Amino acid sequence: MRPRRVTVAVAVAALASLLVVGVARADGPAISTPGSPTVVANEPYQLTLSWTPSTWVGERPISYEVQVPLGPNTYRLLGTTTDTAITLTDLAPGTTYRIAVAARALGGYSDSSPATTVRTATGRATVSYLNLDWAPTNNQIQHVVRVTNTGTGPLDLTTVRVRYHLRFEGGNTSLVPNCDWAALGCDRIRQTVQFFIPPGGPPGYPTPGTAAPGWVELTFTSGTLEAGASTGPIQLRHHRHSWSDIDERDDPSWLPATGQWTENGRITLDVDEVREFGDTNA
Repeated sequence: MRPRRVTVAVAVAALASLLVVGVARADGPAISTPGSPTVVANEPYQLTLSWTPSTWVGERPISYEVQVPLGPNTYRLLGTTTDTAITLTDLAPGTTYRIAVAARALGGYSDSSPATTVRTATGRATVSYLNLDWAPTNNQIQHVVRVTNTGTGPLDLTTVRVRYHLRFEGGNTSLVPNCDWAALGCDRIRQTVQFFIPPGGPPGYPTPGTAAPGWVELTFTSGTLEAGASTGPIQLRHHRHSWSDIDERDDPSWLPATGQWTENGRITLDVDEVREFGDTNA
């Protein structure tokens, strides 16, 4: 009888051990949180990060996810790696990002690390922004932009495309763009209003009552900027045909008025179809 009791005790202990391990894996993070990412190299079009590794009962995590936190349990995935360093090449130059790291393994995961804020090295151009409208819910959008050549050679303005991103409330895509004044002349500036239909909407136009994302696109008919030079101020104003109120607060490119110029990373700038500044998902 004594050997049987020992066998039963061992079996019960083994079962209890399995249950404890199962609870540890299912009841919360089973891998230690990796360290905050550290910038190793920051060059135009290329950002290299490293971090201290996670541990998990002596086992190495299968992979690390490099992410931009966007909200509770929401993030934008930038890349994955099994190493403790990564080089990212899909970020916009001259743009500020908050970047965190989380570890993932079969049967376990970690919390995301504290985020590191980094501004990527500038590319060939940047956009400065000055909000002129202290009331973001009136019937006009009013701001000033300025394009600066941050490259090492001349910049042909006809290759530059600037987009101010917004949301058309209620599916009302009526918007009249205006150039009130520009240092280089409003006659050298072209503006177009564009929008795209959210998935599931009817072809051609947004579903009435449904917000539609879009932008005001600014291009140039002529001009060249030498290295370090800027276009000077370009004062823009937009309104609906009906002059009804516009709520700018949910527009990706909108920033509250401060009376100061700022490099607004939510306004995007492309040169020859290549992103040089700004990222609405940063």
